[in-house]
Amino acid sequence: MAKTGTPTELGTQPIGKLLLQYAIPAIIAMTAASLYNMVDSIFIGHGVGPLAISGLAITFPLMNLAAAFGSLVGVGASTLVSVKLGQKDYDTAQHILGNVITLNLIIGIGFSILTLLFLNPILYFFGASTDTISYARDYMVIILLGNVITHMYLGLNALLRASGHPQKAMTATITTVIINTILDPIFIYGFHWGIQGAAIATILAQIISLMWQFKTFTNKNELLHLHRGIYKLRTTIVKNTIAIGMSPFLMNLAACFIVIFINKGLKQYDGDLAIGAFGIVNRIVFLFVMIVMGLNQGMQPIAGYNFGARQYHRVNQVLKLTIYGATAITTTGFLVGELMPELVVSAFTTHEGLIRRSATGLRIVVMFFPIIGFQMVTSNFFQSIGMAGKAIFLSLTRQLLFLLPCIILLPLFWGATGIWWSMPISDLAASVVAGAMLYRQFKIFKTHSNNLKVEK
Repeated sequence: MAKTGTPTELGTQPIGKLLLQYAIPAIIAMTAASLYNMVDSIFIGHGVGPLAISGLAITFPLMNLAAAFGSLVGVGASTLVSVKLGQKDYDTAQHILGNVITLNLIIGIGFSILTLLFLNPILYFFGASTDTISYARDYMVIILLGNVITHMYLGLNALLRASGHPQKAMTATITTVIINTILDPIFIYGFHWGIQGAAIATILAQIISLMWQFKTFTNKNELLHLHRGIYKLRTTIVKNTIAIGMSPFLMNLAACFIVIFINKGLKQYDGDLAIGAFGIVNRIVFLFVMIVMGLNQGMQPIAGYNFGARQYHRVNQVLKLTIYGATAITTTGFLVGELMPELVVSAFTTHEGLIRRSATGLRIVVMFFPIIGFQMVTSNFFQSIGMAGKAIFLSLTRQLLFLLPCIILLPLFWGATGIWWSMPISDLAASVVAGAMLYRQFKIFKTHSNNLKVEK
C-alpha cells in the first residue's frame, strides 16, 4: 500500500500553485501565532497594567534564547527532511523524526533547569528594575517549566510542513491560538492570576496541540511516523541538523543580545515605560515579520526538494515569487506604521505616555520596512537549500555587523531616539548585502541549469 504524505508533487506541480498550497496554511498559522502573542500583551496591558507590559518586554531576550535552541533542532531537521525526501532517502528522513524527539527532550529540559537556577540575575541583566522584576519573573517561571513542551510542539510542527502536511501544521497552530485566546481572559480576569495566567494559558494550549501532533505521527500510513529504532541519536543526522539549524539559532541568539542592549539603552535614556513601548512596537512589527516567515515556510520544502532533485529552474522560480509576496507584506506594515501608529498602539494600553512613546518608535522602526521582506527571504532561502554558511552570515549581518554598533553609538548623540533609528538603518544596510549575495547565487544556478541541459 502506498504511503500517504509523499511530497512528489514538490518536483512536478506548478511553482505558483505549490507556493500558495504550502504558504497559505503557514501564513495563516504564523499570523495566528503572532496574534495570540499580541492578545497576550493586550490582556496583560489592560488587565495588569503598563509596567506589566514592560515586564513582559524584559522577557523577550530570554524567549529569543529559548527560541534559538528550539529552531536549532526544528528548522534544521525540517530542512534536512525536505532535502532527503527530494533525494528519495526515506530511511534517513524517518530517523530524523526520531532524533528530533530525543534532541528536544535533552535541550528543552536542560535549558529550563539552567535558566530557572539563575532567573533573577538573568532578568536584571536583561534590563529589569525593582518595579518590573516581579512581572518578568512570574511570567518566565511558568514559560520555562513548560519549555520542553514548546520545543517539541514547534519541532514537530516544522516536520509536519516539511513532510507534505502544511494544513495539519496550520491546524496545530490555530488550535493553540484559539485555546490560548479563550484561556487568557479566564485566567487573567476570572481567576485573577495576572501575568502568570497568560503564561499558563500559553503552555496549556501547546500541550493540547502537542498531543494531537503525536497522534498524527503515530499513524503508520504516514511516510514519516513514530516507531521503535529511530530515537537513538545518529551522529550524521545531529551534525547536519545543527549545521543547517545554526543559522536561525545564531539569528535568535543575536536577537537575544540585541534586545538586551535595546532594553538597557531605553531604560537608561527614557525609563521603564520606554521598554514597554519597545515591547508594543515589537509585537506589532512581529505580526508582519511572522507573515513573511509563514511565506518562507511555504517556500522551504519546495526549494529544498527541488534543490535536492537538481531542478534549479524551479528553485529560482519559487525564490522570485516568495520575494514578491514578502515585499508586498512588509510594504503593508510600512503603511500601517506610518499612517496610523497611534490607533494601532492604543489597542495595548490607555496610558498616554506609553502610547506616545510607542507611536513615535513605530514610525521610526518601519521607515525602511518594505525591503525587510527581501532580506528575510534571502536568508531563509540559503538555509532552505542547506547552504548553512551563507545563511548564518546573512542572519548575523543585520544583528551584529550593523545593528549592534548603531545601538551603542547613536544614543551617544541622540539618546533614546538613536536606539529607535538603529533598527531601520541596519535594515537598509543588511538588505544591500543580501542583494549582492543573492545576485551571485542566481548566476551559479543559471550555470548549473545550462550544464544540466547539455548533459541531457
